[in-house]
Formats: sequence, C-alpha cells, structure tokens
Amino acid sequence: MNQKALDLGLTNTHFETPHGLDSDGHYTTAYELALLSNYALKNKTFAQIVGSKEYTITINGSPKQLSNTNELLGNLNGVYGIKTGFTNGANRCLVTACKRGNMDIICVVLGADTKKFRTQDSIKLINYAFDNFKPIDIFNEINNNFDTWKKENLRKIKINKSISNNINLQIKPSSNCPISEEIKSIPIRSDLINSFNINIDCPMYFETPISISSKVGTIKITVSDYCSFEYDIFCSTDLKRKKWNNYLFDLLKNYSTILNTQK
Repeated sequence: MNQKALDLGLTNTHFETPHGLDSDGHYTTAYELALLSNYALKNKTFAQIVGSKEYTITINGSPKQLSNTNELLGNLNGVYGIKTGFTNGANRCLVTACKRGNMDIICVVLGADTKKFRTQDSIKLINYAFDNFKPIDIFNEINNNFDTWKKENLRKIKINKSISNNINLQIKPSSNCPISEEIKSIPIRSDLINSFNINIDCPMYFETPISISSKVGTIKITVSDYCSFEYDIFCSTDLKRKKWNNYLFDLLKNYSTILNTQK
C-alpha cells in the first residue's frame, strides 16, 4: 500500500494497516485523499460500488439489504460517490465525487464533529465550486492558438544551411507542467476568465542541424496570478545540415535552370 502511494506521488500519506483505524503512523491529507480517490474511480468495479445507493446480498440463503452510508448519494445533484469515514481520532469524514455538466470535482471534508456538519460543509464546498468556477477546454485553446500562429508564421521561419526548408512544429506539456495531455480542460474562477492569456515564444531563425523532438520554443499560459504553466514547442522533423555534395547538387541544379531559361 505504501509503495502504491509513492507510485501515485502521495508523499504525505502512510499506511500501517488495511483497515485504517487510528494510529500515529497512519496518516494522509485532504488533497492526497482526492488524488487517491481520482485514481480509484478509474477502476470500474470501484466506481460501481461507491455509486450504488443500495445492494442486496445473500447470507445463508437469506437476502440482506445493504445501504450506502454516503448521505449525499441520490440526494444532491451530480453526486456519484465516494466514501464516508469515522474514527475517534479522525471524526466524521466524507469524500464526494460530483459531476455537473462538463465539470467533475472531488470534495474532501475531514474532522467534522458531527454527521450534520460533515454534510453541510460538503454541500457548501460542492456548490461553491460549481457556482464560482468554469471549465475551460485548455487543450483546445492552446492547439487553436498554435495552429493560427503556424499559419501566420511557419513559412516565414528561416532555416540556415538545411537540406530541407520545411520545418514541422508540434507542442506538448513541459516536464514541470501540472496539466497532462490526458487533461482536456481546467476549472478557472469565473472572475478570472478574461485574464486567461496564451503567449507563444518561438524564434524565426534556426541553425541546423536540429534533431527530432528538440525543444525550440515555449507556450506560456497564464490566468492572472491564479496559475501559470508552459507547453514546449518541439521540432517533429529531423533537419540535417548541408554538406559539400548538397551544395554541389544545388549548384548544378541552378546552372541547369539558367541554361534552360536561355534557350
């Protein structure tokens, strides 16, 4: 379990037992519980279990009805899981998954004194998120901006001493970018939508050779002071530097062209 936590990047999580009862060496954070829950929901069986309000099992031939203890499931718009929790040390806890429209969130409430407070705080947080944030299709925005930039600038790029004059540029999230290629949209606070900005920084002159996948520029995405991250612009073709035989070929080709035009 601890190895899996490390694999998921949960550096502030540690397990001592599978059951999770109070122990000094058994701890996590609200943020890392959200990360763990997001990972767990990718398992279809897990998602089906935590999204079931009731389920009937058979014990010694007799049916037994089980009810989900998640008080928000089936009672709050969009809720489809996940898990309640209680120990004397942790008090009342609830991790909630909720989707409305094209925004999907995970809400974590820990340490509530009562089930009522746990429910109230969860509802307030969930409604606040949906009332104050709007998902922006960041992947589409970046690609559209870059496609427009390429149409306007790609032919203007000068490549010195290259066998080919054609350069093909692509983009990908930078190594320290918190947005992966799998994430298509990010939530932005509604009052900061107008501050969303994409700045493309790419030179218009290159010296060969340029190896394939070489980083040649940067796209910086900023949302006021709220957040910023970068995409890398890279060359998706291998541009080799001309050698003497290439220059000789060009000379003969040009000479042939001149002769043909004089006939």
